[in-house]
Amino acid sequence: MVFMPASVSMSFLIPCVFLFHIFSCLIGPEWSGGNSNVHPTVSARLDFPAFKDRTRRRMSLPVGRYLDNRRSSAVSTCSSSSYTDTSSDDEGVSPREKVQKNSKGFTDFCVKNISQAAFGRREIEIAEQEMPGIMALRKRAEQDKPLQGAKVVGCTHINAQTAVLIETLVSLGASVRWAPCNIYSTQNEVAAALAEADISVFAWKGETEDDFWWCIDRCVHADNWQPNMILDDGGDATHLMLKKYPAMFKMIKGIVEESVTGVHRLYQLSKSGKLTVPAMNVNDSVTKTKFDNLYSCRESILDALKRSTDVMFGGKQVLVSGYGEVGKGCCSALKGMGAIVYVTEIDPICALQACMDGFRVVKINEVVRNIDILITATGNKNVVLREHMDKMKNSCIVCNMGHSNTEIDVQSLRTPELTWEKVRSQVDHIIWPDGKRIVLLAEGRLVNLSCSSIPSFVVSITAATQALALIELYNAPPGRYKSDVYLLPKKMDEYVASLHLPTFDAHLTELTDEQAKYMGLNKAGPFKPNYYRY
Repeated sequence: MVFMPASVSMSFLIPCVFLFHIFSCLIGPEWSGGNSNVHPTVSARLDFPAFKDRTRRRMSLPVGRYLDNRRSSAVSTCSSSSYTDTSSDDEGVSPREKVQKNSKGFTDFCVKNISQAAFGRREIEIAEQEMPGIMALRKRAEQDKPLQGAKVVGCTHINAQTAVLIETLVSLGASVRWAPCNIYSTQNEVAAALAEADISVFAWKGETEDDFWWCIDRCVHADNWQPNMILDDGGDATHLMLKKYPAMFKMIKGIVEESVTGVHRLYQLSKSGKLTVPAMNVNDSVTKTKFDNLYSCRESILDALKRSTDVMFGGKQVLVSGYGEVGKGCCSALKGMGAIVYVTEIDPICALQACMDGFRVVKINEVVRNIDILITATGNKNVVLREHMDKMKNSCIVCNMGHSNTEIDVQSLRTPELTWEKVRSQVDHIIWPDGKRIVLLAEGRLVNLSCSSIPSFVVSITAATQALALIELYNAPPGRYKSDVYLLPKKMDEYVASLHLPTFDAHLTELTDEQAKYMGLNKAGPFKPNYYRY
């Protein structure tokens, strides 16, 4: 036994007794010698089932995964709709089976849980601070109400950023009904906030295919409602209205489409003579292509992969299918993080660009056995087939940055010999009989919106472009636009860009009269011809 002087031992023991008392309160009577005099607050916390069961759940986690608190946070951080992912209040109950109303008695909506509206409102307000262009447009035009009388069917992603666009259209005089273009990208709390604002929104995260089309149908076909404008992302609302309500489709004044997939479908309709209304191709406008497709994807692909898999990029071998603006953004970001990046391309011009940017252009079969991550960004179908995934190495991550879920042949993975194991929200392990597994994100749907968020500032550029396209088509005099697909006028592209320059304290140089005459330009623009490549 070791003896200490009295002065030392007392000064040492008193703090120890105090700390032991605190420790006993925290861990409960079963570890503190049976003392049941625990503070009621602590007792209540210890009675919480998740607290009592913590040790067992930690031990049951898969090897290499995360502790309990990290695992639960994965659900909340893996996507923009985090707030509602962890709620089990409505487990197993479809929103279609509920009867909900907002605080003012409004019932024309279908969302996961209207009680989450306050949280969603905060998300929207945060997004507004980072969306100067669309907010400036709202402020400048809300007195004139350029969309007064417009009845807009919207089918886009529903998140905090698109909510700012939706509420801007309402401020400019439009009546709107909104559905999601993706079954996983909806922020439930934001949808609730829109419903609380008396906006007819039909959306929740994790819809079935039947739910997806039901939501669009509710927006297109409703009592005392004849839409005259469509704002689409992927062409699904346009497709449904044309197929199911052809008479209603003929009453449309214009369509605004922002995705590669949707624009492709519009050109197909135009070529076959089935497009009976004018349509605006926002996807190929300069402000969409050069900013949203490039800068947004450059940041959001890293965010999505990190949130969903915690992967380290340095030294990883990555294959990006497609070297358009989205592919360029992905490749640039991954190269900057130290990844070894390969590209597949069908277009010799894009392929040459990839080579000049320092990427090796390959066929998928050349590298599929060695890659750690595969990202599709083509807008096409069947880019990654079962035969490719059979050859992938263990733990290869597979995801899509294109619009639709057609790029990766996910259906070919739903066979009896393969096992699906959900390890996180939007993260599935597909396990082969020999134990090999690949990591599939968002079931092949848009990964940067399903597993994360996107920069609000860039969305502001696209949202302002969409709003101006709607205003242009709705107010155009008869005969200006025929039943065809048009690009946004160059002047509008420049106006959208100018709305965002003050954020950077940027100041444009003005042409003198002599300079303008020499260049053959109007001093107020447009400053480039339509064929100019930025």
